[in-house]
Amino acid sequence: MPSLLPLPDAPAPEPALPVEFVRYERPAPPRWRVYGLHLLLFVITLITTTLAGAEWITGKSFFLQGDAVKLSGWLSSAEIQRGLLFSLPFLGVLTVHEFGHYFTARHYKVRATLPYYIPFFTGVFNTIGTFGAVIRIKDRIFSRKEFFDIGLAGPLAGFIVAVPVLIYGFTHLPHVEYVFQIHPEYRAYGADYAQHVYRGAGQGLTLTKPLLYRLLEYWFADPALLPHPNELMHYPILLAGALALFFTALNLLPIGQLDGGHILYGLLGFRRFNRLSVILFISFIFYAGLGLFTLHSSADVWLYGAAPYLLYLFVVFRRTLPTPRRALLLALGVWSAQLALTVALPGLEGNPGWLVFGLLLGRITGIFHPPAADERPLSPARKVLGWVMLIIFILCFSPSPFG
Repeated sequence: MPSLLPLPDAPAPEPALPVEFVRYERPAPPRWRVYGLHLLLFVITLITTTLAGAEWITGKSFFLQGDAVKLSGWLSSAEIQRGLLFSLPFLGVLTVHEFGHYFTARHYKVRATLPYYIPFFTGVFNTIGTFGAVIRIKDRIFSRKEFFDIGLAGPLAGFIVAVPVLIYGFTHLPHVEYVFQIHPEYRAYGADYAQHVYRGAGQGLTLTKPLLYRLLEYWFADPALLPHPNELMHYPILLAGALALFFTALNLLPIGQLDGGHILYGLLGFRRFNRLSVILFISFIFYAGLGLFTLHSSADVWLYGAAPYLLYLFVVFRRTLPTPRRALLLALGVWSAQLALTVALPGLEGNPGWLVFGLLLGRITGIFHPPAADERPLSPARKVLGWVMLIIFILCFSPSPFG
């Protein structure tokens, strides 16, 4: 068999020429299609939020509820106009928020998409017509300052618009006769209708008033014209402003890669922020599930709910710790501490509604912030603005926003 090795005196083989690879990529869609998609989503979201607003304000459902959901009839022109009184200011705040991110990203030469609006209208009453809007950052962000500025610009811009919306709503409150037009049965009780109508559990959408809402209410509203919390749904501009504060606070939660996380990361840096983010996230989940299980809960609650809740805790904590064993121990520790606190302080409850958002943070967006190539500290002016934004978060946040 001939040898496969070259002879000692054989000439050295010539170096192989580099192989040129051709990279095939899907061509970018035409601009008209991209812009058309953004515009279409905005128009659909405007329609769904207007329908939702009209339902809240008039108390008339666009769809009949029963064995099957079916169209109950088109809303009148006047009812659509009242729905626009909710959708236009609410989407206005949302749009300003997203374009705050967009234009700041463009300022730093970071490619970003226009806002993708997310319509949501199922035909079931008690929706607001949207899940919000998002933009997609298409380039890497290189500096701590850029993360800070892009993250801060959205909530700051939205907040600057939300406050005047609320002030306008408080300074243009209708007479109590407005409520009687919606609820003719209240007319018999006069201006003190709330004392006779709301004696038990609240009806409809009730928003817990954050501190800023209370301050603006105190400074600008006529107390005699203020709606009862259960009637806020019929006051479209106030409802839009109150929801704008809620979404501002939601984005400013100082965890992971939320806007508030970008801001706190800019203030503290990579290591200190990520350590604090873990603590804040665990505290957030601890509060959300507080009181869900107590030693006085029924046997059925423990039988059917204990295993799913423990699994939930394990799933949301799995990415906070390096091993499954530690995540399981943390889940058991949090649950034990929740039970101990409910024994020490009976009746103490958190807000289970936050558990869904906690799952989103723990499994999708993540609770850690990536490092930037440029980790230089922020300027003193940016640090002051960052702490001001955290104060705004406190003013806008309510642990239990919906009653």
